[in-house]
Amino acid sequence: MKEQFYDKLLNINTRGDQKGFNESFHYHRYEPTPYRALEQLFRQYKLKSSDRLVDFGCGKGRLNFYVHHLYHASVVGVEMNETFYREALENRERYLKKMKGHTDNIYFKCCLAEEYEIHPSDNRFYFFNPFSIQIFMKIVNKILLSIEQSKREVELILYYGSEDYTYFLDNQTSFELKKKVLLQGLYEHNPFERFLIYRLAY
Repeated sequence: MKEQFYDKLLNINTRGDQKGFNESFHYHRYEPTPYRALEQLFRQYKLKSSDRLVDFGCGKGRLNFYVHHLYHASVVGVEMNETFYREALENRERYLKKMKGHTDNIYFKCCLAEEYEIHPSDNRFYFFNPFSIQIFMKIVNKILLSIEQSKREVELILYYGSEDYTYFLDNQTSFELKKKVLLQGLYEHNPFERFLIYRLAY
């Protein structure tokens, strides 16, 4: 099982989905991106160590540690659930203890996604369908405002991107679809089993 293999390799525990539902319908239940999906994504999509990736609804930090291990890029996890946030911090301690010599550029913030202040270095943003289109629009608009203030190339990575998300990006923003990564063996049965990468370049 890849879930066990990678968690053991990275010295973290990110398995398990959220029990129950969030109080607000704007926020969806947490579940981590499967490692087999991450494998396929990063075979076709590369990051640089100079990138800074923000994962909205990061849960226990799986994507953050996976990306940091592969690319040594800076990673930020934004999580509103305090229990998951604490588990992400515990995972960070265990990960850094095992990966001695790695740069400590792994950050976690406990706040609502729309309250996260976009950093001028943030240039890659990951969304696993974490919240409603209303929240998504607020965050994308904050990203666009940040780009106006600090020009840079920015990319959004959507997993299970809803039609609302893609319609908004295609029709109401300057983001353009750069790449599709269809998950082999899954996409054939479920068209949402894919990653969509949108780019905004200056």
